[in-house]
Order: sequence, then C-alpha cells, then structure tokens
Amino acid sequence: MVSSGLMVLRLALVLALGLPLLACAALRPPGGDSGQAAPAHHAGRGFRNVFAEPPRGGFGSILRWQLGLGPKEEPPVPPADVPAYVPEIAPPDLDAIRRPDPSRIQVTWIGHSSFLVQAGGLNILTDPVYSDRVSPVSFIGPRRKAPPGIPFESLPRIDAVVISHDHYDHLDAPVIKKLGTGPRYFVPLGVGAWFHARGIERVSELDWWQTAFIGEVQFHCVPAQHVSGRSPFAFDRALWAGWVIETPAGRIYFAGDAGYSPHFREIGERRGPIRVALLPIGAYRPRWFMKTMHMDPPEAVRAHRDVGARYSVGMHWGTLRQSDEPLAEPPIYLKMAAREAGLADDEFRVLKFGQTAVFDGR
Repeated sequence: MVSSGLMVLRLALVLALGLPLLACAALRPPGGDSGQAAPAHHAGRGFRNVFAEPPRGGFGSILRWQLGLGPKEEPPVPPADVPAYVPEIAPPDLDAIRRPDPSRIQVTWIGHSSFLVQAGGLNILTDPVYSDRVSPVSFIGPRRKAPPGIPFESLPRIDAVVISHDHYDHLDAPVIKKLGTGPRYFVPLGVGAWFHARGIERVSELDWWQTAFIGEVQFHCVPAQHVSGRSPFAFDRALWAGWVIETPAGRIYFAGDAGYSPHFREIGERRGPIRVALLPIGAYRPRWFMKTMHMDPPEAVRAHRDVGARYSVGMHWGTLRQSDEPLAEPPIYLKMAAREAGLADDEFRVLKFGQTAVFDGR
C-alpha cells in the first residue's frame, strides 16, 4: 500500500487527469455496426485496436493502479542498479541544426516523443510538446523533469509536423499555437477538426496506410496500438497512428505511442526497409495496466527487429513521470534487452536532451 499522503496526491492527480487517463484505460470493443466495407480498426463512430487485449476496467483500474492495489510485479532491473535520475542535457548543436546535410538523416531529441527530424531538405517535428505540464489544466498534472532539448526560439523553419494521437503529452495546444499556420500538419483521422477549430487549414488527415506528400517526401500513416481522447465524450473518436516518412535519404519510422503487437511486422513488410526508427521505451510499469498501450524495452527491441530498422532511437522516457518505473530505468533496461538480443552497440541508442544524431542515407 502507498502512504496516506501519497494516496491523497495520487487521487488528486487521477481527478485532475481523469480525462487522458481514462482514455488510456478505455480499450473497448467496437460499438455499433461499422459496415461491411469498413476497415477492421473502424468501430461505429470511433476506432478500435485490432490486436488489443480485452478491457481491464476503465476508471476502476486507474484507481487500483494509483492506490497500489494491483498485482505485485518484480522490477526488471534491481533497484540498486538504478541511479537517482538526473536528466542528461546536451547543448543543442545549432550549427548542425541550421545546416543539415540533406543526403543524411538527422534527428535531435527535444524530449518525450518530440524530435526535430531533418532529411530530404525538410525540417519535421514529431508530437511537439513544449508545455511545462501535460494536462487539461495548467496547475496540476505531470510536469517536465527536463527543459525541451531545443528552445522553441532556436528551432529552424518547420515544414511539417506529424501527430500520432490527441493525448495531452503528444498534442500540445500552446506549441501548436506558436507554430501556427506555417507548417503542414499530418494527423490521423478525427484529429483534423481540432486544428480546423484553431484556424489551421494546412492539415493532411489520414487513415492507416494512406499517404500524403510534401514535394518528393512521402508521409505514410501506419497502424499503432493505443487509444485516444481529450475529454470523457471523445474516447477513441479520433484515430492513433505512427508515421513512416519516406525521404531521399531513407525512411524514418516514428512509432508514436504504442503497445507491442503484430502491427510492427506489417509496417516492416509494407513500408520497409526502415533506416531510422523512433521507438517508445518508457511508461511501461505496472505491466498489468500498461502492457496494451506502452511497450517495455524488450518489446521495443522486438519492434526494432519487426520493422527491419537499421538504427533505432528510444523516446517516451525521462521527460515526464507517468508510470511506476524509476525515470532512470528505461535506458538501463534497454541496454540489457539489446545485449540479450545480440544488437550492435550503436543499433538502438538513447540520446541526451538536445543531442543530435546523424545517420548515413539509405
């Protein structure tokens, strides 16, 4: 059991964040007749996971988790081997960011699932989040443990933004307002209305396996296993997705937020080969609650192999406290899993906040 003080704090967080947390727990079967011709992930007025586990109780499961009443699980990394968390921050290489080599793939970790991806002459942001808190309100909710790796004012001109889904830690209204109408936004079905309501019309709204373009660069919307919702009236009404960005320098796969499922192998078969994959490695404990929605590092290694990535970079860790594992654990666990799988040292890496990695084209 958790202490009474921590219990009160956790209950307050549940009440404040009930909207996004409920969305993360509501893995429901499809409602209504989706019609004979509808894709398997379409469900009445919303969407469903094709390979998801059965529902686990909605708000009751959230309370069970937050009160420490779920099944006991052994930590995958001995607690003594996990140091106190101190974010590793690298001053951004602004020269490289301002003058990237268009024949190579360059990625800079901003934090959480936010990257600046530079390839094929384009500057692309993935799920840009710059707010101090990710929440429907500004005074409570998960707070950043490290500042954004690139200050907003140091970003280059942004040509494109890809959004994986509408949760607050992936779709950040203040930064979208700052980015404004300049970039083209690539979003899953149902998310376009959020942008249109803010006067943003340069939006390509796609279903899984659909494609849109900027010049010769292709943006392929691909499956993910997750959920969506920014209010109790919109659970799973908008689709969740990953993106394969096909550039002259090679294909970049941004997985978004995803539990492990057969969709990774299908992406590799249909949109591979992948030169660089950006894969989530955090927010995975307790497994009884998180497994369907969030991969752990061994599953991320499997996803790396499934999509046929030459290189992968870990994300969705160390920026926000959203789950029970220590913030410093995911990279340690990833290193263990990669070594056990026989990956080369540089094959699946993590970056410091603000660090840039450059990958040879194709």
